[in-house]
Amino acid sequence: MSAPVVTSIASAFPPALSQQALWDGFFGQHYADRRAARLAYFATGIKERHAVVDPRDEDLSKTSTAARMERYLAEAMPLGKEALSLVLERASLAADEVGLLAVVSCTGYVTPGIDVRLARDLSMSPDLKRLFVGHVGCHAALPTLDVVRHYVSSEARPAVVLCLELPSLHVQSPSLALEDVVVHSLFSDAACAAVVQPGSSRPSGLTILDAVSVTDAAWSDEMTWTITDLGFKMTLSRHVPDVLAEFVEPLVDRLLAKNGLGRDDVGAWAVHPGGPRVLDVVAHRLGISDEDLAVSRAVLELHGNCSSATVLIVLEEMVARATVGDGEHVVALAFGPGLTLCATLLQLT
Repeated sequence: MSAPVVTSIASAFPPALSQQALWDGFFGQHYADRRAARLAYFATGIKERHAVVDPRDEDLSKTSTAARMERYLAEAMPLGKEALSLVLERASLAADEVGLLAVVSCTGYVTPGIDVRLARDLSMSPDLKRLFVGHVGCHAALPTLDVVRHYVSSEARPAVVLCLELPSLHVQSPSLALEDVVVHSLFSDAACAAVVQPGSSRPSGLTILDAVSVTDAAWSDEMTWTITDLGFKMTLSRHVPDVLAEFVEPLVDRLLAKNGLGRDDVGAWAVHPGGPRVLDVVAHRLGISDEDLAVSRAVLELHGNCSSATVLIVLEEMVARATVGDGEHVVALAFGPGLTLCATLLQLT
């Protein structure tokens, strides 16, 4: 049986805000213009991020979680609809042909979910199967793609994955912890969708060949995402890149060895840009060049860390730039709470 294929990827972004303007207009005052906070904020190398809520106009740091969830629904629907409509158009696929809609988000919840509401508004089939993957974090796109590929293989019907994250809704009150400054400097809003179709029809795109993951719960406190009365609060330890350094090399080698490949057989690396240190560690441990991570760094610089949507955005950009050649293998890597590392093997066909 032919492996399922990602036939199209499409992103949708709210307005772009410059990192400098956000500091000058909000975060500088938020952190009392402390020199250490300024250095931590700009160390990410990000130039622009996206936000459905501009903190210069609307400070949500004292807003209740209930009010933030109401705003999540209002902002998520048009953004999700834009990404889904575009990805279906690129795949030349009608909405009612989709057999499974998988929606990923860790930044908001409503019931009925946005999966139900999006399926209704796009006139998807009444017998549509739905999957909501919530509160998994930055790596969620890859295990969701893995589940979806098994559905597509067994049911021989197309599926769509939508990763939709709005971290701008969860700005927190200022603290003296530099880790909190880093969180406020990194994250960005986005939606990114991918269509996965049966390989039996021989479509062109990124064939999903295999996926592996590893979780070391001993480091679970190093990255957390906690629901509080005033939004969701993230803990992001400076030790996270050190954990990645320990696990990323054996994880990638295991994935490749399972498929009779080595690192030299990989034509492109789609690495979730969790931050500049994350990319530096991955490059060092895997022995890959700055050019290999150019797309990941560009996505971080121009879009920030869009949580679960980011690795799909990197893949979309790689295809758009023709970074991947026909027949070449691609390794996608993403990292998140757990601590969890995920790797997916794809091939451009």
